[in-house]
Amino acid sequence: MRDYKSLSHTRWDCKYHIVFIPKKRQKVIFGAIRKHLGDVFHELARRQGIVIEEGHLMKDHVHMCLSIPPKLAVSHVVGYMKGKSAISIARNFKGKQRNFTGESFWARGYFVSTVGLDEEMVRAYIQNQEEQDCHRDQLKFGV
Repeated sequence: MRDYKSLSHTRWDCKYHIVFIPKKRQKVIFGAIRKHLGDVFHELARRQGIVIEEGHLMKDHVHMCLSIPPKLAVSHVVGYMKGKSAISIARNFKGKQRNFTGESFWARGYFVSTVGLDEEMVRAYIQNQEEQDCHRDQLKFGV
């Protein structure tokens, strides 16, 4: 039996697989920034009533499986999370306290796919993404 959530007049189960990257796909998500981003994403999701079902921060991209209420647009949620997390990175790692105009950490676009009944498969994919990337890198370099 599926675990449906409820709003005042709605029963729902809306899950999305979302992927986005830093500007120019730079490998900048590691160490303190990685830990910080994990905390920031969970706090931002909590504020919007979103549940992060699964997530993984790679050096050059972010995978998340989000449960988003139907009253929120996916584009709004992704924009909110990318924007607020970029401001947090600027404050904590780049020494800026205000005037964030032109501040950009993330690339403009993102990937989104509905999860539907394939949730376990998507979760397994997100969990094993790092192993797959390492294997693909080894094939590229002939190791």
